[in-house]
Amino acid sequence: MKKILLILLLIISFSGCKSSKRTKKRTTSSTEIVTKKNIKKNRKAVSSGTSSNKSKADYIIDYAKQFEGIRYKWGGTTKSGMDCSGLVFESFKSYHILLPRISRDMAKKGTKIQLKKALKGDLLFFKTGNRRNSINHVGLIVDIIDDDINFIHATTGKGVIISVLNETYWLKAFHEARRIL
Repeated sequence: MKKILLILLLIISFSGCKSSKRTKKRTTSSTEIVTKKNIKKNRKAVSSGTSSNKSKADYIIDYAKQFEGIRYKWGGTTKSGMDCSGLVFESFKSYHILLPRISRDMAKKGTKIQLKKALKGDLLFFKTGNRRNSINHVGLIVDIIDDDINFIHATTGKGVIISVLNETYWLKAFHEARRIL
């Protein structure tokens, strides 16, 4: 009888450890849910016209900026790791705009535009010297100041960052700009 009681106490104590871990996970996911609810409120405000002067592009950009500083992870789409196309995919998806998940497939959507006509919310596509000489990188324009185009993207070295298109590397790798919105 004592052995059974001891075994039951051990089982209860171990299950107590598991529930505390689950509580931590729930706390994390509830934070994400609150963020999504806030985004839904913003969407409703935009659609009802009660919002400030923010455009859909501004809301998508704000969503993307919340990932700034997140490490790079190939195929990643969460705050635990993000790649370039995952960042763009998730940012547009947050506003019910579904794009392909891969940058070279994204480059087939929307309308190709001249770089000088690019606006906030447009996408920039790059060929960074891969073997197939195909589009393999994408960024989202977050701001245009004078002739400097700032875009958010995920790099293997620095994770999610904002860069300037006029940097030699990015200007040389630039292939095209496209408008989705």
